[in-house]
Amino acid sequence: MTVQAQLNIEAGDRLARRNALLLAVAQSVGGATASIVVALGGLAGHELLGSDKSFATLPVTFFVLGTACGTLPAGYIMRHLGRRNAYMGAAVLGGLGGLLACLGIIQASFVTLLIGTMGCGIAGAFVQSYRFAAADTASDAFRPKAISWVMAGGLIAGIVGPQTVIATKDMLAPIMFAGSFAAIAVLNTIGFCLVFFVRIPKPTAEERAVSGRPILTIIRQERFIVAVACGIGSYALMSFVMTATPLAMIACGHTQTDAALAIQWHVLAMYIPSFFTGSLIARFGKSRIVALGLTLLVGCGIVALSGVAVEDFWFALILLGLGWNFGFIGATSMVTDTYRPEERTKVQATNDFLVFGFVAMASFASGNVLNDYGWQTINWMLFPVVAFCLALLVWLAIRERRASF
Repeated sequence: MTVQAQLNIEAGDRLARRNALLLAVAQSVGGATASIVVALGGLAGHELLGSDKSFATLPVTFFVLGTACGTLPAGYIMRHLGRRNAYMGAAVLGGLGGLLACLGIIQASFVTLLIGTMGCGIAGAFVQSYRFAAADTASDAFRPKAISWVMAGGLIAGIVGPQTVIATKDMLAPIMFAGSFAAIAVLNTIGFCLVFFVRIPKPTAEERAVSGRPILTIIRQERFIVAVACGIGSYALMSFVMTATPLAMIACGHTQTDAALAIQWHVLAMYIPSFFTGSLIARFGKSRIVALGLTLLVGCGIVALSGVAVEDFWFALILLGLGWNFGFIGATSMVTDTYRPEERTKVQATNDFLVFGFVAMASFASGNVLNDYGWQTINWMLFPVVAFCLALLVWLAIRERRASF
């Protein structure tokens, strides 16, 4: 390696560190929006619906659906306008979505609530790409750590979101929950100010003109297929269980505060490991960390099936969060192995579209499965999906080992 090449790597990593720190803080407020919608979306829907509560979790589903629908446009916008401009626009959209959801609750309009949470979800598609943005200028060695740093910003989100719910759910009493959705606009305003200082070079005209290999060629790679499948499995299972948890806790006689604190412990477990997940990946490898995450999801199912006390819900959600962290960050790092620099935005957008499309379906199914079959069925469904993902990891390891000989 030439001296100039080494200097370029060091400069890229310095910029990546700066951006990762900014994006980690921005993640703390962007992630808080998701926590608020997850904690209160189902409860707000339950209040607005009539006797049939099957669609109570639709506000959460529409949030995830918005994220899925926003991923491909987000990739296009970031490619042509740059990440910073795209992120600032998304913060504005997220704030407007929160205000619209608040209006829907005040007017007792379930449809307006859905549109508002979907707007928040579209903005969330840009927040989800923060992890990739931090890795844009990073070297291969620093890239997993950059991703992990940004995901660590969710630790603060795990506190900010649920505490915002507790502090604001009665703010506009007697209309429950409206104040918490209004608070989303404040959080997005803070996020707008933070991403303003992010410095990621815009794609040059040449880079925009050169798109690299066809997307079908990229997604046919065995490593991409397994990485996306494990990302889908980790995230969809997490959403499936998490979405149902507040309603299941209320049905078991626990309070709204108990449910909000359960989500808080869960989100903390999702992001606390991010301080060292990157180092674990560097030491043990991406596939092994993904496998560890999937195993922890099995532990979540076992605990959840053992009882319905508050402690059972909390411990199960802690394991769910830990499993998501290792599984999803590991899978995200695997995806970064499959594309060239000029292909990154379209591949990242395709990955997120696939992941959040399945997450939206899992979130939608969660309410119906809970309503029709109960909490135990929700947790039994973890096991076959995890088994399938682990089998794919074993298959990939065998294929790559044979290819290396």
